[in-house]
Amino acid sequence: MDTKTITPRFDEKRLARVGETIRRDIEDGKCYGAALRVASKDGVILDLIEGHAEREAGRQLSHDSVFCTLSVAKQFTNVLALSLVERGLLRLHAPIAELLSQFRALGHEKINLWHLLTHTSGICSAFPRVAPEVVCSIEQLTNFAASQQLESLPGERVNYSICVVHSVIAALCLRADGRGRTYSQMLEEEIFAPLKMRDTSLGLRKDLEARYCPVKAAWRGGGVLPPETVEGMNLLMRMPGAEIPGGGAVSTMEDLFRFVEMLRNGGELDGTRILSPAMIEYASRNQTGDLRMVLMDPFLSSRNWLPTPAHIGLGFFVRGEGIIPGPFGVLNSPHSIAGMGAGGTAFWVDPQRNLSFTFLSTGLMESSCSQERLGILSDLVLAAIV
Repeated sequence: MDTKTITPRFDEKRLARVGETIRRDIEDGKCYGAALRVASKDGVILDLIEGHAEREAGRQLSHDSVFCTLSVAKQFTNVLALSLVERGLLRLHAPIAELLSQFRALGHEKINLWHLLTHTSGICSAFPRVAPEVVCSIEQLTNFAASQQLESLPGERVNYSICVVHSVIAALCLRADGRGRTYSQMLEEEIFAPLKMRDTSLGLRKDLEARYCPVKAAWRGGGVLPPETVEGMNLLMRMPGAEIPGGGAVSTMEDLFRFVEMLRNGGELDGTRILSPAMIEYASRNQTGDLRMVLMDPFLSSRNWLPTPAHIGLGFFVRGEGIIPGPFGVLNSPHSIAGMGAGGTAFWVDPQRNLSFTFLSTGLMESSCSQERLGILSDLVLAAIV
């Protein structure tokens, strides 16, 4: 992290452009609704709720609306894994086969937790073509991963795993913990309850159904994930006992904001410490060098984008240098960290400015358009600092 921080002061007229842009996107049908919160150590700077929770039903978004976090759920699992590293229960360099014996064949022997957290393991990157009950089972999806040939050698490529790798990380956490808990219980007891994230769960709890914003795509055709795959999360999260650490968590703006504020505050919130400042600093370094993000390759032709480095830290995207599409703006400081979900969920923490940005939306955009939107909104916020 940058050692020098500033306390930002904002130009209110410039900051108003953020809400204007979100409302224009909703009016143009690019998305259906959005919630955005920006905060510093001095408190909340911007708190916006616009548009629909469920457009077809005419239901408006509210402060307690429940969203599917999509791939932002990965950061819950990543933080849990890093907390186990801090306790000495997991090691970044150790082969995962030491705890998960099914990975002792097919070239998986050298995969370690560092590879999993940096998306360099070579394990299945695409959404797996398996039965829904396999996707929803950490044990079954981990066994599926162990049975497949690697897409690349460990450490060779950054090939973002949409779903599978985080079930493997969850299996590692469960084995290292050894207390017989379900993974949902482990997340609840180690992350959600300590941070008072009362409306967050892995899978859609019955008590949250009435406030849930169904996952709907505002585009048709194209993209890294087809619209029907994204919308399929509505059914998967309702399956009995479903545990999808790579994307199957739900949360509210208030709850996700508390998680992000914990990161902004060096791993602690309201007297509860989840990670050490040292771990967050280490996780904020670019671990993947100049390796490109293979997941972005379709956009090199469809959008005429140039290849860009992945800039993956330990479980987070890292801003780094250069002009790189989302989830950051070009104005974010190099050590900013982020999480991002398909088409409409994201957060970032900018340590130089001691600033957090938390975003949830309905009516998901195609992935490349969503990344552009996040960059625009981020730069509107940062350009309002005077």
